[in-house]
Amino acid sequence: MDDRIIASLESAVGAAPDDPVLRVHLAELLLAAGRREEALRHAATALAADPASVAARRVLADALDEDTGTGEAPAEPPPAEDDAAEDAAGSGGGFDWSRAEQEVGDLAPPMYVGDAPVPQERAFDVERGVVRLADVGGLEKVKERLEASFLAPLRNPELRRLYGKSLRGGLLLYGPPGCGKTYLAKAVAGELGAAFLHVALADVLDMYVGSSERNIAELFAVARESAPCVLFLDELDALGQKRSLSRNSGMRTTVNQLLTELDGIGRDNEGVFVLAATNHPWDVDAALRRPGRLDRTLLVLPPDRPAREAILRTHLRGRPIENIDLSALAKRTDGLSGADLAHLCESAAEVALMDSVRSGTTRMIRMSDLTTALEEVRPSIDPWLETARNVALFANNDGQYDELARYLRKRGRR
Repeated sequence: MDDRIIASLESAVGAAPDDPVLRVHLAELLLAAGRREEALRHAATALAADPASVAARRVLADALDEDTGTGEAPAEPPPAEDDAAEDAAGSGGGFDWSRAEQEVGDLAPPMYVGDAPVPQERAFDVERGVVRLADVGGLEKVKERLEASFLAPLRNPELRRLYGKSLRGGLLLYGPPGCGKTYLAKAVAGELGAAFLHVALADVLDMYVGSSERNIAELFAVARESAPCVLFLDELDALGQKRSLSRNSGMRTTVNQLLTELDGIGRDNEGVFVLAATNHPWDVDAALRRPGRLDRTLLVLPPDRPAREAILRTHLRGRPIENIDLSALAKRTDGLSGADLAHLCESAAEVALMDSVRSGTTRMIRMSDLTTALEEVRPSIDPWLETARNVALFANNDGQYDELARYLRKRGRR
């Protein structure tokens, strides 16, 4: 084959890159000259521009058969008159079009901008934290419940076997927003010396059918590979919403997949400790709270006085402060969540900063700044308390919210 003819055709294709007929002719000459890879590239590009091109398909088939060494090309399929005929032609002759697509898929550019698939690499971050329960200020009752229901059986395997205590099941943390449920979950992982896998709603839910279920299976697989691991499911009321309330069939299948993974059907969940958190446990599907799943619940209330003092100290650390009475401040902030207390410290710093800007002199954050900021900060948990009150009054027939009802009575909400 005269290379000058091929060079001339290559120049012509460069001048008219959208001409599939010219590109197929060049591919035929390249194949005859033994330049198979170049022939494949041009034939694939021509086929992308004209999917009905029988000549382009023939060159692809010849090039691929030459690679396998069969020496036999499939019979040329007849031109398709309709979709059914085209399907029959495409599958005839024993030619493996799936293999052809895999082999030349990267050779032909996409027909339109945006057609090229963007690889999606989903990775769940596994943390190795050092937070312990001792780092959680106050909340002694919560710590005792965690110790009795979750940590003690794990730390004492011999006693667990003696008393027949099963490790099946997980723990559901519930309570008002901003009260440290995630921090407690990290502390549990620290107590166990386990990895911590925090899964939020955006890590799981996907707009495409079947993707959410695949994501759930993947995160449990990551947790099993990282065992011992605390798998923390945040916003469970959204991820595991009651199927009777969901109008979306995709959400129902997502809950079904979550139930399957929690049960460990066909898999071993040994070393995977499941914790979940929600602000609205009454919206969680009842099947998720059955024995062997998230069968233990723990109410995480707003921080008590020692906890408030510890939280304030943490959020004032690193700031220029003077003469701050943490004890008095903790006493005045009853009913504020941990997030509210963080906002209080931020607001006080803002007051001091603006005063320094106006005066032109830098000064420390004073107790008066915190007092001023406290007048503007309102408890963010009040709407939650109203909802919880209705649940405790009208949806507590089985007694699962008795502890919540006692707290509401104590606060004068019932």
